[in-house]
Amino acid sequence: METVFREVWGRLDVSFDDFIRTTEPRHRAGVTALVSRLIESGDVYEGFYEGWYCVSCEAFKQEKDLVDGACPVHQRPPQWIREKNHFFRLSSYRQRLLDHYAAHPEALEPEIRRNEILRLLEAGLEDISMSRTGQAWGIPVPSDPDSVVYVWMDALINYASGVGYGTDEALFETWWPADLHVIGKDITRFHCVVWPAMLMSAGIPLPLQVFGHGWVHWQGQKMSKSLGTVVDPLEAAERLGPDPLRLYLTKEIAFGQDGDFTWDRFEDRYNVDLANNFGNLVSRIAAMGDRYRQGRLVAPALPAGPLAETAARAVADYRQAMDRFALHQGVAAAFRIVDAANEYIASVEPWVVARDPARAAELDRQLFDVSEAVRLAAVLLAPVMPRSCVEVLERIGAPAAAGALRLDRDGVWQAQPGAERRLVKAPPLWPRLEPGKAPASAAAAQPVAAAPQAPKEQPDMNAEDASGSQAAETESPRISIDEFAKIELRVGRVVAAEAVPKSRKLLRLDVEDGAGVRQIIAGLLKSHPPETLVGRRVVFIANLKPAKLAGLESNGMVLAAAAADGTPVLLTVDLPDQVPPG
Repeated sequence: METVFREVWGRLDVSFDDFIRTTEPRHRAGVTALVSRLIESGDVYEGFYEGWYCVSCEAFKQEKDLVDGACPVHQRPPQWIREKNHFFRLSSYRQRLLDHYAAHPEALEPEIRRNEILRLLEAGLEDISMSRTGQAWGIPVPSDPDSVVYVWMDALINYASGVGYGTDEALFETWWPADLHVIGKDITRFHCVVWPAMLMSAGIPLPLQVFGHGWVHWQGQKMSKSLGTVVDPLEAAERLGPDPLRLYLTKEIAFGQDGDFTWDRFEDRYNVDLANNFGNLVSRIAAMGDRYRQGRLVAPALPAGPLAETAARAVADYRQAMDRFALHQGVAAAFRIVDAANEYIASVEPWVVARDPARAAELDRQLFDVSEAVRLAAVLLAPVMPRSCVEVLERIGAPAAAGALRLDRDGVWQAQPGAERRLVKAPPLWPRLEPGKAPASAAAAQPVAAAPQAPKEQPDMNAEDASGSQAAETESPRISIDEFAKIELRVGRVVAAEAVPKSRKLLRLDVEDGAGVRQIIAGLLKSHPPETLVGRRVVFIANLKPAKLAGLESNGMVLAAAAADGTPVLLTVDLPDQVPPG
């Protein structure tokens, strides 16, 4: 299993400083030393234990914990066991634990996990068995060579033995107590009741904080092998890369709560957050830098623009969110920089500024500020997407290794006059994923449902002139208020725009609508170059039946008016940033 774990972590870009097994000599020494301290403190005694034992949990279960006579975690009936054991006086530490959590509420997060443990403590504790007899494997109890330390106590001690307890006192004093201990929500009883009581008994300081994380569900249900609803993280990483998977799990799930995973949502967020948003921004600044400055950006003496202030606020919010383990809010703060940079480009229109040689310094400032916003976003997102963010930093001429980045040094605006960057124009870092291409195994894990009927293709005469943003006819039949009420108008944000190949009028727009991103084909190309639309808010009809325009499916109609010469003029809205699309 060790080989499997190491391989999985490597493929998911998860690094670790140490890997300890409970069969290692250093762990055996740590267990012997700590259990000896428990015995010396008078908290270990002999007795007989009988009760329900779950083989899969490797733990005894109380009658009240069983659900229909089965283990609530593994849905299997436990075994009734009676044998001579050594017991740990857990009951004597109830009040000390209550006092500890009252004095240090931050020692157990999130609050829902702390409340669960407090209720358990208030109900009272029983002494627990800590040894087994007749086993050929295990670490002997120091006072009884015929008994071995029970596996749950043995395993808990590796947190201490892994940093030198029992073998290297100097190393242990350097790294203990732990600042943060992250565990699953289903094992908080061991880690927030039994383990701290053991440490109290042994006279060892407690970890400063324990954080119990939630579970990842499949479509709102607990993952189950028997139901075929287990998602292999390696398959997800193979599908889109480890960084998009890490981003999804961090951005979509509040740390400490349960979250949900579906292939559709995973692919949708990949397109929205990476292909259309961050990735598109990286491509835009590289393309503009190449077109207007031959790939060489130099910060002018002009003061930094509004992006610097927005970025500073986002970095401060990021720091606060990460300090309280609100990882999803930290990632959201980083993406605020990305959003602001896209909107900044749409507002200052560098392609217009570039036409006026007298505004060269202004263009330099605009381009450099966008590149700096990209750099800061990459710095903030590097812990989540290390491989991708290193590539982003390379492309904007600010190379750095992910492990070498420091928030205090690198998370500040660095666009001093004279600073220079050489951009790298390259293919999209995150190519857009077309819908309906989930892995075969993902389809197998989804409940069987009736296949939806394909939308009827509209006549080809719409391909150029009736293009999803048509001007109203001079004379139109009147409709009732009830008929008008059937039209669903929404505000959306354009996250990507490109000309439709072989078309003189059509644009393909990716529009964020509050629930995801939809593709809309609009006849705006003659009056609105693609780069002028990204980041702008548009009004569109959301409940039109899908139509095929120039061979592409359009899911909505962007509203526009007609100028005197018939040129479409986009209808836009001016809303505060805090008003979300949709």
